[in-house]
Amino acid sequence: MKKTTILWLISLLFSLPTDAKKQQEPIIVAYVASWGSQRMPDPTLMTHINYAFGNVSKTFDSVDLRDTEFLHGVLALKKQNPKLKIVLSIGGWTAGNFSEMAADERCRLSFARDCKRVVDQYGFDGIDIDWEYPTSDEAGISCSPDDTDNFTLLMRDIRAAIGKQKLLTIATIADAKFIDFRACLKYLDFVNIMAYDVANPPKHHTTLYRSSLSGRITVEEAVQAHLKAGVPRQKLTLGMPLYGRGAGDNKVLGRFVKTGETGGQYTRKWDDVGKVPYLANADGNLVLAYDSPVSLAWKCRYIKEQGLLGAMYWECTEDNDQLEGMRSIWLYLRK
Repeated sequence: MKKTTILWLISLLFSLPTDAKKQQEPIIVAYVASWGSQRMPDPTLMTHINYAFGNVSKTFDSVDLRDTEFLHGVLALKKQNPKLKIVLSIGGWTAGNFSEMAADERCRLSFARDCKRVVDQYGFDGIDIDWEYPTSDEAGISCSPDDTDNFTLLMRDIRAAIGKQKLLTIATIADAKFIDFRACLKYLDFVNIMAYDVANPPKHHTTLYRSSLSGRITVEEAVQAHLKAGVPRQKLTLGMPLYGRGAGDNKVLGRFVKTGETGGQYTRKWDDVGKVPYLANADGNLVLAYDSPVSLAWKCRYIKEQGLLGAMYWECTEDNDQLEGMRSIWLYLRK
């Protein structure tokens, strides 16, 4: 990270209101995926890891989790950071079987008990449910009008199974739809807002504030939607992407976040209203939406201003080799 950028981040920190500086240190939840390059994350740059993913089994009554060397490597990161919490995230985009499992009391209770087994067997600190989404077939999974009510029952049963000492969290769509938060909150430790992937180029998928480039919802609007739905500020983490959206099969755009190279074909731009960067083509149109240390700093500032619990991001291996995104979030929220 450039020295000028670091100095700018520090100056932004000291411009925060006094009461924002005094609040409890925010948490940082990092998703770690079990596929791809499987680069081991730096456990000193996060407070929580969500290991992605376990799944609902095809029999709808248990947790399907591959026992791999990488999984054990992630769990061993506690040796480097004993305060680190490692949670198993179950679900993800296109991950089904939730609707069938949650609708059947026998399957639901069996699944909840198996969550307890997995937590105990591997030493996880809790469970994160990433059902995308109750009552919706957008991700190509089965659904039912009863999913929202059954989701609440699932939270109740998992909490009863794993006990009060383990974490139970969820990942939610930016719009705060599909879940009865007021009914679920008594079972949940916190809620991870997926405040990204809300648009494709030429729109930006994760603007902080509404601008001409914003997609269907902004980061600020996502937080406000969750507050309106009944989630307290201190139970919200704001999700941020470490990747660029819109690259498609274009190799230059696909590697830009990791390399910083534009191939001489694109221009770096800054949306000063939305507080996000993007790449534009020769016509000035957005072709790649992403976050930078500066835009991440603005989002972290917003977390502190709003008194939120902290940050979440997807996903560690999407960052560049210098870990610029993860280091920026840690620097701004924790240092």
